[in-house]
Amino acid sequence: MTIIQFPKSEESSCADGGLEQTMLSLPVAPRSFSRIRFDPIDGQARAVPPGGALNWLEENFQQGMKIEAVSLEGPGDPLCEIDVTMETLRLLQQKYPDIAFSVTTLGLHGEQNAESLAAAGVTSITLLIDAVDQKVADKLYAWIRPDRKTVPLAQATAMLMDEQPRAVKAFKAAGCKVTVRSKVYPGFNDDHIEEIARTMAECGADAMILVPYRTAASEEEHLLDSPDSETMLRLQKGASQHLETILTAEKESRIGVDCPSLHGACKPISPLQPRPSKAKPNVAVVSSTGMDVDLHLGQAYQVLIYGPREDGLACLLGTRPVPEPGSGSSRWEELATSLHDCFALLAASAGASPRRILEKHGITVLITDNEIEGTVDVLYGGGKKGKRKSS
Repeated sequence: MTIIQFPKSEESSCADGGLEQTMLSLPVAPRSFSRIRFDPIDGQARAVPPGGALNWLEENFQQGMKIEAVSLEGPGDPLCEIDVTMETLRLLQQKYPDIAFSVTTLGLHGEQNAESLAAAGVTSITLLIDAVDQKVADKLYAWIRPDRKTVPLAQATAMLMDEQPRAVKAFKAAGCKVTVRSKVYPGFNDDHIEEIARTMAECGADAMILVPYRTAASEEEHLLDSPDSETMLRLQKGASQHLETILTAEKESRIGVDCPSLHGACKPISPLQPRPSKAKPNVAVVSSTGMDVDLHLGQAYQVLIYGPREDGLACLLGTRPVPEPGSGSSRWEELATSLHDCFALLAASAGASPRRILEKHGITVLITDNEIEGTVDVLYGGGKKGKRKSS
């Protein structure tokens, strides 16, 4: 994560009875469980860290917005980095206990995390379910990583087909409302939508949202044609025999300080992305290769220090050791002291305790799996974006 995706606030129709809530979507998940073959890769999409999510919500309230619900979403999957999601929920609920929280997820690891998410204030779940038959899933997914490593696709889709129904049941048992969100990919799952609705209704889901596949404007050759409105209405009619079903267009998102608001364009606000200062001009990075941000902070034995040289370009300045494990929170206090001149630390993952301690010392922990050079460049205001690894 190198820049902040300023989310789109919108009037959202709730699946439970059609009541409207003013919902703010927060992109809090940096890492994905999967990728659909036909969905474009958004190289600019970034996740906001827990502290940044709280700041963004506060900014909206300060501008007079009336927000009744917050949805924790991508660009990745909130259950893929569950500690980040739980820390975000803790911060938001502590400050705004009356807000309703929802999570959008593929559903992997949903069964094991349902109770803890409900206890943290989540009252509704949107499950991204595009198939309930493995043969259909095998044609849709490019890859699925249930954990940190990609597994053979047939093995991963079988796991997904098993875990998604159990996630529905677990979230319902935990007291959450469950909405199934299915994207229609013509020629691949359009004749499968009613089966998804029937299967998910049997598992206890409350409602369904149908989204049409849309080709990216930048695509020279369209991989698929978008379904027409007649097709979408026909699919809605079939799915509605099993679940309350609504149609919606694919959500749009924008990056920048001229964020859309509940009342139209809002005045520019200070970016939530951390910036260098005279007292803190440098960035700390944990990496096993020196090329990519690929380590959990707790696994690092040293940090790479990047900062501006005399001509203003950011470069590698040196390394500093990470204190040995075993000393609890004092380890992170010691690291924070060592990184006194750093405004941010880049890691592939980090626990709640070090994140909290480092941020207390003015060091924002940013989660990313991008390459170092482009990520650092963006933090210093450059035009390059961190390139995502393809594997």
